[in-house]
Amino acid sequence: MTRIVVRIGGSVVASPVNTNLMGKYADIIRQIKLQGHEVAVILGGGTLAREFIEIAKNLNLEPAAQDRIAISVSRLYAQLFMEKLGDLGCGKVITSLDEAAECFSQGKIVVMGGLKPGHTTDTVGALVAERLGVDLLVKGTNQEGVYTKDPCKFSDAVKLDKMTFDDLSRVLEYSEHKVGIHQVIDPMAIDILKRKHMKLIVFNGFKPENLILAVDSKNVGTVIS
Repeated sequence: MTRIVVRIGGSVVASPVNTNLMGKYADIIRQIKLQGHEVAVILGGGTLAREFIEIAKNLNLEPAAQDRIAISVSRLYAQLFMEKLGDLGCGKVITSLDEAAECFSQGKIVVMGGLKPGHTTDTVGALVAERLGVDLLVKGTNQEGVYTKDPCKFSDAVKLDKMTFDDLSRVLEYSEHKVGIHQVIDPMAIDILKRKHMKLIVFNGFKPENLILAVDSKNVGTVIS
């Protein structure tokens, strides 16, 4: 049995909303759960969250308020996913680490969006992993893994199969949190994972079968430890 946190990027299932892909993830996570693994799922808010952040900025709302708006969006996607899981889920979107621990102790699948201002859903995933004593954090993104530089901007970017968290920090654009940050993993999450010596696998989230490969310790994406 493995304890797993699955971080599904909003860029994958919510930019625009891909109900077919979301359904496939629900089926695979249900399968993983029935195999005896313990699972928590964190969903991002994607393009819609960033659009609402811009609306909040145009209303001259402070950064914390912008974050709260984005959190609300991510929780809507989390509720869709939770409802799709049915009885295997906790029956509600989890909104605190205490609730996550309680749901996990009942043998249910934890489903969450954002938690609080200043924390991306990457950081939520890392905090949940820390609280639940998780063995593995996996993240489905819109890229095949982690690259030497942003592959959307640089044609000579090279995918890396394995790396350390120190290596990861050096290839990311941002080294601290900012509202609406959009990169392969949030720097605050990196600090938590590094401190707790947890393994992270980043893979192409448009191929949900990659999740099965990651859980089975097969070669997929980029392994960071």
